[in-house]
Amino acid sequence: MNRKKKINQILKKKIKQQNSKLHKSNKPRYISKAERAKLEAEEAQQVIEEGETQSPE
Repeated sequence: MNRKKKINQILKKKIKQQNSKLHKSNKPRYISKAERAKLEAEEAQQVIEEGETQSPE
């Protein structure tokens, strides 16, 4: 009985791993705190530059 159970556990584990590889997660990619700050700084810089180019009109 134990041998049979162990074989079934191994086979179920393999099937579960194969199925998990087929399904991709919908979770967004993690962005670190430092990277978020960097992106915000770049965005702020772009807004400032756009404001400078539009103001002389």
